[in-house]
Amino acid sequence: MTTETAPVADKSDKGPEKQEETLGSFLWFVAKLVIAVLIFRSFIFSPFTIPSESMLPNLRNGDYLVAAKWPYGFSQYSLPGEPGLWEGRVFADLPERGDVAIFKHPVTGTDYVKRVIGLPGDTVAVREGVVILNGTPLPKEEAGFADIPMSENTGCRRDGGRVVDGTICRYRQFRETLPSGKSYMTIDFGPVGARLLDDGNGGFLLDPSGDPVRIDPDNTEAVVVPEGQLFMMGDNRDNSLDSRFPAVRGGGVGLVDADLLVGRASRVLWSTDGSAEWLLPWTWFSAARWNRIGSDI
Repeated sequence: MTTETAPVADKSDKGPEKQEETLGSFLWFVAKLVIAVLIFRSFIFSPFTIPSESMLPNLRNGDYLVAAKWPYGFSQYSLPGEPGLWEGRVFADLPERGDVAIFKHPVTGTDYVKRVIGLPGDTVAVREGVVILNGTPLPKEEAGFADIPMSENTGCRRDGGRVVDGTICRYRQFRETLPSGKSYMTIDFGPVGARLLDDGNGGFLLDPSGDPVRIDPDNTEAVVVPEGQLFMMGDNRDNSLDSRFPAVRGGGVGLVDADLLVGRASRVLWSTDGSAEWLLPWTWFSAARWNRIGSDI
């Protein structure tokens, strides 16, 4: 009696098909991941860095922020690479006074971060270091000192700060309060006097008569904020080129068009004192400002 055996399938025949299917699945997974990241960064949250001391004492050079992209609507600046697919903003909304907003510099397109002080229709001036909003001085109360640890990326302005124990820069700080009741800390060096304005090309701005333009940031003329624009100021009032100064390359920002808004600063995602070295991974942790990570803005 002969016993017949069923033919055994040759598994090697399905090898290339299975390999192609696996590669295709992986590439599709990568594509979906890239799309998800692009959507997240374009419309939900995106990281930004703080490269200067204009927002002391609340933000420091070396802070890495996460910014909410949806509060002010979406524009070409919301998308990576700024492809310019449309003009203006979709689902546009204005910031609230006191928001810390990220926007594009009107001349260079560089990311800037400042606090929103004036909305369209507001009148903004500064008198002896006090902000006058719609004819009323904003309350400015002394609030002790801001002690900022000095590091590779945080120096000390000797015209406004004082070095303590060789490691701390101490500034006078004040609490400023908006009509809404929102308050925040600011730094004020005291009277600094008028300064010449750089024209962004190695020279100085000139008035119609040919004389250099001087602006005293502690005393500015009243400005009515036009429709669709914003008046922005840094919290470090004597170390911030903001809407008190005309928009020039590497200088002030002037009145900022709302279409240049990118997002609202939300939280400090990471912070470093600047001492880390890429080739020494342990320094990534020793340089971290752990007490700032996760701080609300």
